[in-house]
Amino acid sequence: MMGQVLNTDTRPTSLDYRQQQRYIPMMSDDTHTSLPFMKMHGLGNDFVILDARETSFRMTAQLAKAMGHRHFGVGFDQLAIISASDQADAHLTFYNSDGSQPKACGNATRCVARYLMDTQDKRQLTLMSDSSVLHAEDLGDRITAVNMGQPQLTWSEIPLVREMDTLCLPIEGGPTATGMGNPHCTFFVDDIAAVELETLGPRIEHHPIFPERTNVQAVQLLGPDHLRLRVWERGAGVTLASGSSSCAAAVAAVRRGLTGRKVRVDLDGGALQIDWRADGVWMMGPTQHVFDGVLTADFLDNLI
Repeated sequence: MMGQVLNTDTRPTSLDYRQQQRYIPMMSDDTHTSLPFMKMHGLGNDFVILDARETSFRMTAQLAKAMGHRHFGVGFDQLAIISASDQADAHLTFYNSDGSQPKACGNATRCVARYLMDTQDKRQLTLMSDSSVLHAEDLGDRITAVNMGQPQLTWSEIPLVREMDTLCLPIEGGPTATGMGNPHCTFFVDDIAAVELETLGPRIEHHPIFPERTNVQAVQLLGPDHLRLRVWERGAGVTLASGSSSCAAAVAAVRRGLTGRKVRVDLDGGALQIDWRADGVWMMGPTQHVFDGVLTADFLDNLI
């Protein structure tokens, strides 16, 4: 599989829903056929997206992990599966590159929202995840906004292992815990360049305070409406960007009295605008559809 897929047969290589909506095959123990996908990213936070609204396939942690490998698979931070929903325009299921399943992924939600709005000629839609129903809007100039809902601020909602002050956890550095459909731990630092995220990230991700592990952010305050952020994602490692992490960092900054509710968040891959409004935390930024591809029958068969 390469970025530009060359097919010598007549099978389609695009995930354009209007043209290929019946193509994704059923995968079973004794039937392995090619599986189309698309690759998208939000500020370098990259995703493989499978559209399963017209037919079904059997996704497993093993397959997700194999697809997520950057040398032996396609490579992604998260996998997003689009399926039909009676309560929203679509339902989203997520996998991390290690095969684990988060309940939310902000940038992947923005990418899917952009894809659906483009293919269905809509300016607004709703997407259901395992944690909530999210509203998305096309703001023009290829900017997509998603309302990630209200943050979870109590220890049991995030969740933490026991009752404690979520604003300042009993961990060196006094980080703040926030839930955005998934758990987050935010460290405010004076010099973000001095933070060894590759060491801090896995240590805090698996800290016993977090029974479901956690995403980790290092944040430097640049101004009353401006944050610099680096991200360690649970189940993925260091990523160039993260939507839910940006929301969590902004919420933590507001709770600490460092910023107002509307901030720019500069990540390694670019900038997001975060606005904590009465109806939830809105995240706004660009997305990019990079390429369409096909997982071959040979790749799928070799997973057994």
